[in-house]
Amino acid sequence: MSTRVGIDIGGTFTDFALIDEASGRLTIHKRLTTPADPAEAVIAGLPELLVEGAAALADVRAVVHGTTLITNALIERRGAPTGMLVTAGFADVLEIGRERRYDIYDLAIRYPEPLMPRRLRAEIAERTDRLGRPVTRPEKAEVLAAVEGLVADHGIRALAVCFLNSHAGPAHESEVTAWVREAFPGLAVTGSADLLPHIREYERWTTATMNATTQPLVGDYLRRLEDGLGGLGITCPITIMTASGGTVTVDVAARYPVRLLESGPAAGVLLAATLGRAAGAPMVLAYDMGGTTAKGALIRAGRPLKRYEMEVARVHEFKAGSGLPAKIPVLDLIEIGAGGGSIARLDARGVVAVGPRSAGADPGPAAYGRGGTDPTLTDANLALGYLDPRFFLGGVMALDGRAAEAALGARLAAPLGIATLRAAWGVHEAVNEDVARAFRAHASEQGFDYRRAAMIAFGGSGPMHAVRVAAKLGIPRVLLPAAAGALSAVGLLATPLAFEALRSERRALAGLQADEIERLFAALIAEASAPLLAAGLDCSEIGIERAVDARYRGQGHDLEVAVPEGASGVPLPALFADRYAEVFGRGFPGAPVEILTWKVVARGPDPLPGGYHLARSGAAAPRPKAPRPAYFPELGGVVEVPVYDRSALQAGDAFQGPALVEEVESTALIRPGDRVAVDPAGNLVVDLAPAAEQAA
Repeated sequence: MSTRVGIDIGGTFTDFALIDEASGRLTIHKRLTTPADPAEAVIAGLPELLVEGAAALADVRAVVHGTTLITNALIERRGAPTGMLVTAGFADVLEIGRERRYDIYDLAIRYPEPLMPRRLRAEIAERTDRLGRPVTRPEKAEVLAAVEGLVADHGIRALAVCFLNSHAGPAHESEVTAWVREAFPGLAVTGSADLLPHIREYERWTTATMNATTQPLVGDYLRRLEDGLGGLGITCPITIMTASGGTVTVDVAARYPVRLLESGPAAGVLLAATLGRAAGAPMVLAYDMGGTTAKGALIRAGRPLKRYEMEVARVHEFKAGSGLPAKIPVLDLIEIGAGGGSIARLDARGVVAVGPRSAGADPGPAAYGRGGTDPTLTDANLALGYLDPRFFLGGVMALDGRAAEAALGARLAAPLGIATLRAAWGVHEAVNEDVARAFRAHASEQGFDYRRAAMIAFGGSGPMHAVRVAAKLGIPRVLLPAAAGALSAVGLLATPLAFEALRSERRALAGLQADEIERLFAALIAEASAPLLAAGLDCSEIGIERAVDARYRGQGHDLEVAVPEGASGVPLPALFADRYAEVFGRGFPGAPVEILTWKVVARGPDPLPGGYHLARSGAAAPRPKAPRPAYFPELGGVVEVPVYDRSALQAGDAFQGPALVEEVESTALIRPGDRVAVDPAGNLVVDLAPAAEQAA
C-alpha cells in the first residue's frame, strides 16, 4: 500500500487527508491546532489519521504541507529581530513607500509600520546605475562592521540586503550576502534581487524584509516538523505549498518563506478549479470559510485569477494600499476576518459585528468548554440548531449548548433587550452579509458576473453559510464537494511541484528578435526548473509556462500576456493587442509596446491523476437522520428539519430544503425550496430557489 498525506494548518483546526494511491480512497481527519507550536498538532494527529485510513507509517510515500504560519507571524509581528543593509541615502524608503494615499478623505490616515524600525537599518556606500552597471563598489570592512553593530547592539537573527537597482545588476547584493554568510554563519540573510528581481524598490525591499524576518521562524518550525515526523518513523520527502499554486521542497521553503503566504487556502482554490471544470462550471467563486477567516477566489475559464502582489497587515481590512506589499506570485484571494471562531460584539453604534478577532483554538468558542466566554459564530450556529452538539467532528468533540447561549445572552441579547435566538440569528446573518459585501466588491473590480457563475464552498464553516451568501450575490448554483470541511488538505495532495521565476528587464517590443526572446526566457527556465530537478524530477516531467508583463509605452500599468512555446513566429504584438482588448474593450494598433517583466513557471506532473473518493456507508437511499429543530426565518422561526448523513448519499440522490446535511468535518445548510442532487463525483449540487418559493 502506498499513501500520500496532506496537512493544512489553520488558525483553529489542523486538517489531514490521506489517499491510497492505488485505489484513490481518501481518509480525512481534523483536530484543534496547537497555536504555541503548530507542529504538535501534526505529530499528534498523523498516527490517528493512519489508523483511520488503515495505513502503516511505512506506507507513507510523501507528506504535503500548507500553513498560515507566515501570514500570522507577519500580522502579529512575531518574526525574528531583523536588520537591513541599504544603499546610502535610501534608508527611509520603507517609510516613504509609494507616496500615495489609499483614502484621500481620511485626514488621520495611518499606514502600517515597517517590519524593522529605522535603528535597524545600516547604510552602505555603494551604487549601481539604472542599467545595472556598478558605479561604487561596497567595501567589505564597512559591511562587516555594520553587521557586527546590528548583531551586538540589537541581537538581530536575520538580515535583508537591499540595494538600489539590484534588479538590473545584482552583483553588489550577491557579493555582500556572500561576505555576511561567511562571517556570520548563524545569520539568515536575504538578498532582495535573489528573492525577486522586481523593478520597484519599495515593493522589493518590503518583500525582502518579510522573507528575512520569517526565515528563522520557518527554519525552526520545519526542523521541528521533520524531527517529529522522523520520530514517528516517517522519512519520506516533505513538500510545502506556496501561494502561487505549487509545492516546493523544504529547502526551498526555508530559503523563500515569504512565498508560503496563504499557502493552505491556495490548495483549496486549485482543487475547486479542477472540480469546477469537471462539473462543467468554468466560472466559479471558490468560497473557503474555516475557524478564523473566510476567503474567496475567482476562477475564470477554469483557472484561478493570479496576481503578483498581495498585502499583509492592512490597517483597514478592505482598503487596498493600507498594508505592506509582498511582491510574490499568488492566487488572487480576498480574505475576510469571519470564521467559526470569530468573536461577536456590539460596535460603537450598538449593532452586532463579528470578527476579525477570533477565539482561535485556545480557548476557542464558548461551546468548546475550554474557558472561552466570548460569543462566536460557532456559538450562534449551535444556538440556531444548525450544529448537533453530539456530532461535532463526528462526535469526537462535544459542544456545550448552554455555554454558547450564556455567552450570546450576556454579551449580545441582554444589552440589546432581545431573545438569545434573535441575537444568534443576528450573528449568523451579519457574517453572511459581511462575506457577500466583500465578494461583491472584489468581483466588481475584476469584471466578474456572479449570475453566470457557480460557487464551490468548502472549509469547516463554508457549507453552512454558502447558500445564503450565494443568494445575496445572485449565484444560481452551489457545489459542496465531498470532504468539503478539509478540502484544502485534499487539494495539497492534488498540487504538483512548481516554482516561478521572473525578472524585470524593460525592452521595446519593436525590433525584438526571436533569438533575443529565447535568450531572455532561457535563464528563467533554468532558474525555475532548478528546484524541481533538485527534488528528483526529470527534465521530461517538467512543463514550462511563459508570460510577459507588457504595456503601451507611456502607461503606468501593465498586463500579463501568455507566451506560447517557441518564440519564432509568435506574434507578440497581436497577443498583447488581443489581451488589451479583452480587458479594456479595445486596443491601439500601431502604438509602441514595451515589455517590463519576463516570467516562467516550471510545473511537475499531476500527483493525483486518478482522482479520489471517500468511503461510502452503503445506504440505498438518502434516509434522513432524526430531524431536529432549527431556525429558518423563511418559515417563521424554529421548525423541525430533516438531517441527512452525507456519507449515506449516493450519486443520483435528490431532495429539497429545508435540510441539514452532516459529515464529520462540516455541516451544510439548505434553505427552504433549494433543490439538492448528488452528482457522479459525489458533489452536492444545490440549485437555489427564488425568494418567492422559499416561504411557499
